[in-house]
Amino acid sequence: MELFKSGFKTVLGGGGEQKSTGQDATGAETVERLVERLITSTLLDDRRDACRALKSLSRKYRVEVGAQGMDAILNLLGLDRVDTEIMTYAVECLLNVTSPELLDDEDPNVKGIGEQFTEIISKKPENIANLLLLLEEYDYKIRVPLIRLMTNLLTNRPKDVQEILLVSPMGISKIMDLLSDSREFIRNESILLLIALTRNNASIQKIIAFENGFDRILQIIQEEGYSDGGPVVEDCLSLFLNLLKNNTSNQTFFREGNYVKKLVPFFKLPDDPELGWPTQKVSNFYHMLFVVRRLVSPLNPSHVTQACQKSLKACGILECLCNIILANGIPSETLTEAIATVAEAMRGGRDNQEYFGKVEAPSDPPRPVLVILLMTLVNERQPLSLRCTVLYCIQCYLFKNEKGQNDVVKTLLPASTEASPGTVTSGQLLCTGLFSRELTNNWFSAISLSHALLDSPTQRENLLKVQLATKANTPASTLMNHLILVLQQSTKWQMKIGLLQFISLWLENSQPAITHFLSNPNSVPFLINQITSPESDEKEALVKGVSAFVIGLCLYFNPNTVAAYSKDNLIQLINNRIRMETLTDGLGQISKSDLYLHSLKHPQLLAKHSSDLVFDHSFCMVFKKYESLIVLQLSEPNNPHHSHENSRSDINSMGHMVNNHQSPNDVISRYKEVIRTQDETIEGCKQEIGELKDKNQEFQGKIEEMLTEVNQLKSQLALAQAHRETFELNQQNNRANISIEDHNAAIAQKDYLIQQLQYRVHELEQSLSTSTKNPIQEELTIKLEEENKVMVEELDKMKKDQDELLELLTEQDNKIATLKTTLRQNGIPVEDDQDDILDEHETNGHGSGDLGESLL
Repeated sequence: MELFKSGFKTVLGGGGEQKSTGQDATGAETVERLVERLITSTLLDDRRDACRALKSLSRKYRVEVGAQGMDAILNLLGLDRVDTEIMTYAVECLLNVTSPELLDDEDPNVKGIGEQFTEIISKKPENIANLLLLLEEYDYKIRVPLIRLMTNLLTNRPKDVQEILLVSPMGISKIMDLLSDSREFIRNESILLLIALTRNNASIQKIIAFENGFDRILQIIQEEGYSDGGPVVEDCLSLFLNLLKNNTSNQTFFREGNYVKKLVPFFKLPDDPELGWPTQKVSNFYHMLFVVRRLVSPLNPSHVTQACQKSLKACGILECLCNIILANGIPSETLTEAIATVAEAMRGGRDNQEYFGKVEAPSDPPRPVLVILLMTLVNERQPLSLRCTVLYCIQCYLFKNEKGQNDVVKTLLPASTEASPGTVTSGQLLCTGLFSRELTNNWFSAISLSHALLDSPTQRENLLKVQLATKANTPASTLMNHLILVLQQSTKWQMKIGLLQFISLWLENSQPAITHFLSNPNSVPFLINQITSPESDEKEALVKGVSAFVIGLCLYFNPNTVAAYSKDNLIQLINNRIRMETLTDGLGQISKSDLYLHSLKHPQLLAKHSSDLVFDHSFCMVFKKYESLIVLQLSEPNNPHHSHENSRSDINSMGHMVNNHQSPNDVISRYKEVIRTQDETIEGCKQEIGELKDKNQEFQGKIEEMLTEVNQLKSQLALAQAHRETFELNQQNNRANISIEDHNAAIAQKDYLIQQLQYRVHELEQSLSTSTKNPIQEELTIKLEEENKVMVEELDKMKKDQDELLELLTEQDNKIATLKTTLRQNGIPVEDDQDDILDEHETNGHGSGDLGESLL
C-alpha cells in the first residue's frame, strides 16, 4: 500500500517532500484510518460512517482516497448493495476520484489522475458489472451520481469500458432504459452517458439503433420543441451524429426506417424573421444540418449517399433547405452550413441537381438560385467562410451534371447576348470575377468555371468558342488567349495558381484545347519562364509546380498538330531549356505541399484566410492521376512500354561515346541522366503500387466490416429464435398448468361429494343396525352402493388422466431445462421462475387416491 501511495505522489510531482506539512500528513493518515475501518468493521453502520467520511475527503484528497481506498470501496458495491445510503456514498466517492476535470485546489499542471483510477476499475470487469446492477436502483440519490460515474469512465477509458459493456449481459439495454425515466434530469444525464458510450464504436452504435434508439431520441426532440428546444435537443443531435458517423448500417437503417421524414418539422422557419434567432436555436439548427450532411457525405459509400439524397428530396427536406438559403434574417453561420448541406444533398444526384437548377429567388425579377450564389461568390465584402461554402455548392451542382455545365457555358457563348437587358447571367458574373483585380474574386471565378469543364470534352470545346472584347474598337480574342495575356501581366502568385489550375483542367484529355493553347506563341515561353525562374519562397515554388504540370499535360496529350511544339520538339525543348530534373522537381513541389495534401483529402475548401486559397480538390485529383504518367512520359518519350530496352540502348550508345574518345564528363552526365530517369520511373511505379495497396486495404476493411455485420446479425437471429422457443415452451407450460388446475378443482369437487356420500352411508348403516330391514331400506342400500361404485370408477378415470398430464408436464419441464442450459451457455441470463409443479400435483394425486381407498 505504501508503494502504491508513493507511486501516485510521484505522478503528482510531490515526491517525498509532499508530507512536509502537518495538514497533508494528517489528511493522508485520516484517509488511511477510514479505509482500515471500512475494511475491518463488521457493523453496517460503521462501514456507512467510514464511507461517508471518505466521500467528504475525496475531493481534496482524491489521490489518497483512490490509492488507499479504491479496492475497499469497490468491494462495497457487491457487499452492501442492499443499503442505498452506503451505495450512494461509495458511488459519489468514485465519481470524485475518476473525475476527468481538476477538483478543488489541484495542481493545474497535473493531468490524467482520473484516467489512471479508471484504468484500475476497468481492469476487473466485475466492477463494471456491479455498477450495471446498481442502475436498477430507482432512488434519485444513487442513480444520478451513478450515471455520471459511468460517463466519467467512458470519457477517461472509452475503449476499455466499451469492450466490457459489449460482453455484459443486457448492459447496454440497461443504459438505454434510463431514457425512459420520467425524471427529466436523469433522462438528460442519460443522454450525455450515451454520447460517451457511442463515440467511435460501430458495434455499440448498431446495438443502440436496434434498441429503438432513434425513436426514443426523436421523441425527446419532439417533446422539447425541435429547433426551439433547449440544450437537451443539442445533446440529442450530438448522439445522432455519433450513431451515424462512419456507420453505413445505421445510415441505411435510419433511411429505411423513415426517420428522415420525421426531421422535417425541425426545418420550419420562424413566422417573423425580424425576431431574430436565439443562440440555442442557432446551435440546434447547426447540429441538425450536420446530421443531414452525415447522411449524404461524399465520404460515405456512393449507394448509401444517393439513396439518402433521394429520401431528402422525396420528404421535402431539400425544398426546405433551399428556402432557408434564400430567406431573410438567417444567421451567417446557419446560412453557411445550410448551403453546404444543400451542396452535399445534390452532389452527383441528377434529380436533386435538376431541382436545384430550377429554384428561383423571390426577387423582382426572379433570379435563379445559381445566380444569387455567384453574386455572393464574387462579392469581396461577404465573409470568406460563406464564399468558400458557396464555391463548394457550385462545384457540387456541376459535379457529373452535363446539363448544368452546359447551361453555364452557354451563357458565355455569343448566342447568349440576346438575353433581355437588366438580367445577369452566370457567365457574366464568372467573367467579371475572372478578370477582376481582386485576388479572391479571380481565384473563386477561375475554380468555379473550371468545374463547368470537368469530365466534359464537349464543354471544353464549347469554351474555345468564347470571344472577349476587353476594349472598344479592338478585335475580340478567345478566352484562352486572354487568360494567357493576363498570366503574362500578373505578378501575384495566387492569381497565377488559380488561372493555371483552370487551364490545367481545360487541357486535360482535350486535344483541341491543347492545340489552341500551343498555337499561342506566348504560352510555352511563359511556362518555361515560370519553371526556370529562381524560387523566392514556397508560394513561388507552387507556381513553378503548376506550370510544370501544364506543360506536362501538353506533352502527354500532344496531338502533334502544332509543328513547333510537337511531342518530339517539346521533349527537346524541355531537355535544352528546362532540363528534365527541373521539371520533375517542380512537380514534386506540389505533391510534397501540405496545402496540396489537405485539399486532396477534403472536397470542401475550408479557408480561414485569403492566403489559404491555393489548391482546388478537383485539380488535386487530376494532378494525382497524371503526375506519374507525365514523369514516365518524360523518361521514355518514344516508347514508354519498353523502358529497359531503351535504357540498354542508351548504355550502349554511351559505350560508343567512350570508344570514340568523347569527353568523360559528357559520358558521366549521360549516365547520370539515364540513372535519374530510371529512378523516376521506379518512384512512379512505387507510388502506383502504394495507391493500389491503399485501395486494397480500404476494400479489405469494408469486407471485414460487412463480415462483422453479418456475424452480428446471425447472433441476433439466433438469440431471437432462442427467445421465441422459450416463449413457446412457457406458453405450453402455462396451458398445462391451467389444465392441471382445472383437473384438481374437479377432483376436489368429487372428493367433497364422496365425503358426503360416506357420511350418508354411515348414517344409514347405523339406522339399519338398530332396526329391522324392510324392502325399501334394502332398495336404498343397493342404490347407494351403485352410486358409490360409479363415483369410484370416475375417480379412477380422473387419476389416470392426471397421471398422463403429469407425464406430459415432466417431459415439458425437461425440454425447458435443456433450453435454459443452452441459453446460459450462450451467455444469456435466464430466471428460474418455474415452480416445482410435479411435487405439488403428485401430493394432490396421492391425497385423492387415499380418499378413494377409504371409500372402498
